[in-house]
Amino acid sequence: MAVKNNPLNSIVVSGPIPAHLARAVIEETLRNAILDGRLPCGTAIRQEALAQLFGVSRMPVREALRQLEAQGLLQVVQYRGAVVAPLIEDNSLETYELRLLLEAQALRLSVPLLTDEDFETADGYIQALEAEIDFGKIGTLNRQFHQALYCKAPNRKLLALIEAGLIEEERFLRFNLEQMNLGKLCQDDHRALLRHARDRDVESCIAELELHLHRGVVAITHYLNTQHAKQP
Repeated sequence: MAVKNNPLNSIVVSGPIPAHLARAVIEETLRNAILDGRLPCGTAIRQEALAQLFGVSRMPVREALRQLEAQGLLQVVQYRGAVVAPLIEDNSLETYELRLLLEAQALRLSVPLLTDEDFETADGYIQALEAEIDFGKIGTLNRQFHQALYCKAPNRKLLALIEAGLIEEERFLRFNLEQMNLGKLCQDDHRALLRHARDRDVESCIAELELHLHRGVVAITHYLNTQHAKQP
């Protein structure tokens, strides 16, 4: 009889985890496994199995799963519990509309407070994006670039909501970079965003962000249309 493959076997835990770090370690480990595809869409995530894997009680496991659900990486399904969320859902276009509202507000709050060091950090992410060929690292660098421009916004709840949207995009980027048209054109978008931020031109920054996010809308629309066409 064939042994059923367990996706959790792809996760390696090195040694015992300090109790005060358990939730954060579990959350980061599972997030990375979801983002890089080791835990595919639809994979059931069992609390008991995770507790045994990480050598902890169920409490930090529940807290980690709750955080991942808030980030859109997990869904709670009746009779199955937590499962890895679909890569893209039919409401993902609405997510991009919400992202524009949230990220535009973050630019309004953050850009006037950004320092030369912040600008250099953002520019460093652009340079790294131009040189990077690893799809997973590209997704992370893209998220970090945007966060560098929003980092001075004093509204922590706003930044948390934005981070959730960026994590969702990061996951999509890792699997669909060609459809997203990421490359020279996309880095031109990033450089324009950074240029307007350096000039403290918030409205031009927001206009550039809208164009930038529209490329994501086009890619997701294409992806969803392709998936619907495959359905019988």
